Amino acid sequence: MYLEIDFNSDEAFYVQLCNQIIIGIATSRLREGDTLPSVRQLADEVGINMHTVNKAYSLLKQEGYIRVDRRCGAVVAVDVDKLKAMEEMKKELLVTLAKGSCKNITREEVHSLIDEIYAEYGE
Repeated sequence: MYLEIDFNSDEAFYVQLCNQIIIGIATSRLREGDTLPSVRQLADEVGINMHTVNKAYSLLKQEGYIRVDRRCGAVVAVDVDKLKAMEEMKKELLVTLAKGSCKNITREEVHSLIDEIYAEYGE
């Protein structure tokens, strides 16, 4: 698994990790049942503190993307609670679409972007 941290980004390292793992799941680079590197291994691999990786894994577990097993470690296990996921997505989209509206991005341009992104996920 290849993850890269942008040390110059304003985005927190644990958020970068979470986002890359979620994108990996969405694009099928990570599949249900795949084992993620151990906290120590991933921290060494990307050059960050183990507590940061642990925070990312905890958040991913809480959001239903992975489960943590003492024997196997972190394993991709997507929780398919669609209604909850749609409500969370709606909250995130409210702000994103408001920002786009302020920048005069049209509905058609948003739909085009969504189609382009979903094409990457094999939808």
